[in-house]
Amino acid sequence: MSRQSPLFLAALALLFVSGFAALVYQVLWLRELGLLFGATAQAAAVTIAVFFAGIAAGGWFWGRLAARFERPLLVFGLLEIGVAATALLHFVLVDAYHALYPAFYALAGDNLALNTLLKAALAFTVLFPPAFLMGGTLPMMGQHLIRQPEDLGRTGSLLYALNTLGGASGAFAAAFILPLALGFAGAYLLAMGLDLLVGVAAVLLALRLGRLPAPTPADAGASRAAPARSVGTGFRRGLVWWLAFLSGFLTLAVEVLWTRMFAQVLQNSVYTYAVVLILFLAALAIGASLANRLAARRLDPVAVTAGLLALSGVALATTPFSFHAITDGLAYLGQDDGFVRYIVSVFVQAGAVMLLPAILLGALFPFLLRALERDDVIPGTAIGRLVAANTVGAILGALVAGFGMLALFGLWPSILMMAGGYLLLAVVTLGVHPLRHRLAWSAACASLLLPLLVVDSNQFNRLQLAPNERVLELVEGAHATAAATERDGHRLIRVNNFYRLGGTGAMDSERNQARIPLLLHPDPQSVFFLGMGTGITAGAAVDFPVAEITICELLPEVIHLAERHFNEPAKGLFDDERVRIRAEDGRNCLAGDRRQHDVIVSDLFTPWKAGTGNLYTVEHYEIVKSRLAEGGVFAQWLPLYQLSRQEFETIARTVASVFPQVVLWRGDMYPRGPIVALVAYGDETALPVEAVEANTLAMAAPGTDPEATLAALMRFYIGNIGDSGMLSNGPLNTDNRPVIEYGAPRTQRGEDDWFVGMDLARFYEALADAMPPGRDPYLEQLNDRQRGFVTAGLSYYRYVVLLSEGHEQAAQVFLEDFLERTPFDFAPDPASDDSAPTGWEAGR
Repeated sequence: MSRQSPLFLAALALLFVSGFAALVYQVLWLRELGLLFGATAQAAAVTIAVFFAGIAAGGWFWGRLAARFERPLLVFGLLEIGVAATALLHFVLVDAYHALYPAFYALAGDNLALNTLLKAALAFTVLFPPAFLMGGTLPMMGQHLIRQPEDLGRTGSLLYALNTLGGASGAFAAAFILPLALGFAGAYLLAMGLDLLVGVAAVLLALRLGRLPAPTPADAGASRAAPARSVGTGFRRGLVWWLAFLSGFLTLAVEVLWTRMFAQVLQNSVYTYAVVLILFLAALAIGASLANRLAARRLDPVAVTAGLLALSGVALATTPFSFHAITDGLAYLGQDDGFVRYIVSVFVQAGAVMLLPAILLGALFPFLLRALERDDVIPGTAIGRLVAANTVGAILGALVAGFGMLALFGLWPSILMMAGGYLLLAVVTLGVHPLRHRLAWSAACASLLLPLLVVDSNQFNRLQLAPNERVLELVEGAHATAAATERDGHRLIRVNNFYRLGGTGAMDSERNQARIPLLLHPDPQSVFFLGMGTGITAGAAVDFPVAEITICELLPEVIHLAERHFNEPAKGLFDDERVRIRAEDGRNCLAGDRRQHDVIVSDLFTPWKAGTGNLYTVEHYEIVKSRLAEGGVFAQWLPLYQLSRQEFETIARTVASVFPQVVLWRGDMYPRGPIVALVAYGDETALPVEAVEANTLAMAAPGTDPEATLAALMRFYIGNIGDSGMLSNGPLNTDNRPVIEYGAPRTQRGEDDWFVGMDLARFYEALADAMPPGRDPYLEQLNDRQRGFVTAGLSYYRYVVLLSEGHEQAAQVFLEDFLERTPFDFAPDPASDDSAPTGWEAGR
């Protein structure tokens, strides 16, 4: 079949669309199973491993059968239809798992191995059938289009390039277009529709073509009987399979390491993770095109393979240096760029680091098809087996790099070790050459490898530190690179260089995140913290007479650092017998554990970071509500300095759509870095004043005026946002349409203003006008003077905002109103924007 014929081009188009749909599936499956299993590295590894295992098994199985089919294009079409049909089971199985997960969770408990086994069983049920069918599509198309043995390398690499390019396009659509345009369910149905369309088109095309002559030789049995002669210089088949396996191992290991590398300098939203994946896939497609050109030149396959391996090793070894140079020592990329310019900048700068090495890495696997060109070759079988060997290696490479090398050796040494692996493979490949050629190549590769053995990876800055900041401890693990640092006597935790999880510099604010919801409950016995960070927030619960404190923190590296460096400011949290800490996704913990809690506290989460948007959805809040005991209190803390007003209102609407009672509390009085809590109840309720007075008095120094302690708390109350009518109609944040996860990254890049300062003060005023304290049903048990404490808090916030903007005279008016309503003496520091005194800490 001519390469320019319409039928040949149509077949290539079908393979491109098939690759597009496959990557849409993969992205959506990773996200959906992440919601079920938790956003942990182990859960992602299970999902990827099962998906790749299906591809590998399908490639081997269908490739083995390829020669038996007279119409391989027809089989290709039926496989595509089968992918669409089996993918439909996803909806049924996922819903069933949602219902059964608590029982599975109770069965597995804290047993990591059993937990992983259960997750693998579900992933296998959902992913393996369609992935198994996907694995057969490339071998069947190869069997259809490759008519001569000498075409295996050239045409096979072209098919791989088109399929991979389709995958890169699918990854782009799944990240930037489909979720917000169609929702995840709509995007999934689109992928199914594309597979169905490709399948039907292939079946109709195959029926029109009829039976094609079998690839030369016509009789496979006769081919096996005939003496096999090598094309070119010859290549031992056993070595080809091992090279395919090791190529997959090294390539996926490098992808894992590069993803961690770029996580140190990027926004780490769904978009930036997609950029790295898209670039990697595009580079593999270009590499396959390079392999296609090399195969067409009929060059010595052994020499070309060894050359590709050696060049891959050298190019990979340069990436730590180029990355360090382009990022100016791990500086945050695109600090002041708008969203579109930022994404373009990430494409350009990430491409400058990884494109050339990834192209060379991507050329190796498809070029190995050239090494398999023999008279007895069966194209579909050769492609299927090569895909299987490469994919099995990819599974192991991803697991070894993510769970072994990062923790044992660290990022930079691991990258250099991968580079050395390519160079060593180049030497091994030369084993079929004459001795003198082998010695010459070995000496050349050894000379390239030698610098890698003496490079001091510590020369690369691991963190972008502020002036006077020093690293106390750095941990590189499967989940993240985390560090405890100290600056000017204050300690904090950094994750992936730039993400700060709080520290000792704002302990009052952090402790308020636990104290306020705990003080609002009459008798809290069971407390659940979704997220831990430094542990300072959860540590504030130690002062309360609670029976149990459960904490779920996603990153085990953070738990390690918090225990070693923050136990004292966390009030001995890690030594308290009532405390149970789990290294697990918080949403996953709540969904699986049937226990109910009196207070559930959801920590501050960076809203634009990939995965955190799942903690602001309707489905998550329904899980939270189901785990609240009668009269329970849920506090969703929000960093307003990382949200626009629109995003804040979206989250507030989402909470209010699940909980019948939602009120708003401050965590501090900062004008530029404020945090607030959406405090929600499972039933309509009023603030239990007598219990709250008793709680606040128990926290205060002996002899403190009870009214003063109540006043100190009520200054943090903002208003009844659920009953105010201020939450205008708008979208809810759901698992299917995650408007926060996809909208917050754009806000962070400067397309909107943060909800702070004067804009926030005006919102507080509007809320007070819409629902004055005197008409607020939540405050019905307070008397008029006690309701005045709420007004005092608003006046104080107006004061600090006006003062921060230089309006001292106007600020003084609100300060006087605050002091008039305050039942104890207080002299604010004009040089500080710190919060008003908490009262219950006076004299402690």
